[in-house]
Amino acid sequence: MTTHREKAYALLKADADKILRLIEVQMENLMMPQCPLYEEVLDTQMFGLSREIDFAVRLDLISETEGKKLLENLERKLNILHEAAQKSL
Repeated sequence: MTTHREKAYALLKADADKILRLIEVQMENLMMPQCPLYEEVLDTQMFGLSREIDFAVRLDLISETEGKKLLENLERKLNILHEAAQKSL
């Protein structure tokens, strides 16, 4: 049986994965990283995820370290996508 902590972490990880897939789809459909719509979607999604993480931390469902690692991992993957898109221009 999974605990509330494990469920919370799994849900946050799934949300981070959804953001990554959303950005991948945008890039595949020729949206350039400099496009204001791309930046708006990315900023909105990242802000939403950070708020979810803050909420989970405040409820003591995940540690602050786990939350930071989730965001850092997503940011690292998004930077890799961004660099790949820049190289293909």
